[in-house]
Amino acid sequence: MSKITYKSSFVNLAKANQYGLTLIELLISITVGLLVVLAATGLVVSTKKLFLSQTEGNETQDTTRFALDNISRSIRRAGYVNYDFSNSFQITPAKAKADIIGMDANSVTATSDDISSPTGSAVNFSDLLAIRFFGSGKTGSGDGTVSNCAGFSVPEPVSSNTADQDRGWSIYYVANDANGEPELFCKYYSPDTGKWNAQSIVRGVESFQVLYGVDTSNPTDGSANKFLTATALNALDATLVLVGDTADQKAEDLNRKTYWKKITEIKIALLVSGAQNSRQDDAKTTYNLFGASYAAANSGIDKGTTIREADLPASRQNRIRKVYNATVLVRNVCNVDPDRGTCLPPN
Repeated sequence: MSKITYKSSFVNLAKANQYGLTLIELLISITVGLLVVLAATGLVVSTKKLFLSQTEGNETQDTTRFALDNISRSIRRAGYVNYDFSNSFQITPAKAKADIIGMDANSVTATSDDISSPTGSAVNFSDLLAIRFFGSGKTGSGDGTVSNCAGFSVPEPVSSNTADQDRGWSIYYVANDANGEPELFCKYYSPDTGKWNAQSIVRGVESFQVLYGVDTSNPTDGSANKFLTATALNALDATLVLVGDTADQKAEDLNRKTYWKKITEIKIALLVSGAQNSRQDDAKTTYNLFGASYAAANSGIDKGTTIREADLPASRQNRIRKVYNATVLVRNVCNVDPDRGTCLPPN
């Protein structure tokens, strides 16, 4: 009898072990599992956003560094004259137009001639900067020692009569590409094709701003006394008393006296964004490209220097963006001697 009782207890124990979970236990298990999956998913998403944010920041920094280097080289090349070859065509500084030309809140098209046909508007009131310089080498596109912002070689002028217009161009402006992405463009003239063209330097440039350091001392000392916009520089030129009876004579006198030839350094500011909405916050920031003090003093005047994220298209607001600045000295400053028509050295 004892053996039969033992077997009966064992069978009952086996049946008891086959019972399933209760509904409450099942719901708790599913909930715990979902919480674990949710936590893991959140970690993956957060890690991906952090990775994108860091990648976008690094890529933006690298591409902007390239753009600032490109612009800085062009500014240092402004007014370059090839004195290595005695037979190179030269131009009298008094008759030459300024080596540095700018426009506030303006742009141009890629195929129009130089900057003679501005569009009258620009992305977020971005500025336009044009640099003039002499090339080197008589054949084709030159000998490769002087290049424009696109990296193409620039030859020396064809003749002394056309020396001014034959100088090289490096023109910087902001425009939207076919997908509505703002880009900083480099515009240049190709001697090989006889046409104007432009190519993108940096994507995501939401504002490009320029200030010109002008030596207003009398006599000049080679140092900037004021940093002005292109509009302010043109206003100074408008106050000049020009000598001459004809329009050509007055234009030549303006070339002698213009404040555009008294620029000794240039401040550049770029607001650059990444390519994706990788920001992890929803805060709307205001960016002052030349600092808060400049923004307060020029509120509503130099509009492109203050950019509010809330005013940008909703599809772009959550992108990584940062302000980048550079100040570049102008090497070849030519303050024209009104009597001899040559460049005066700084005192």
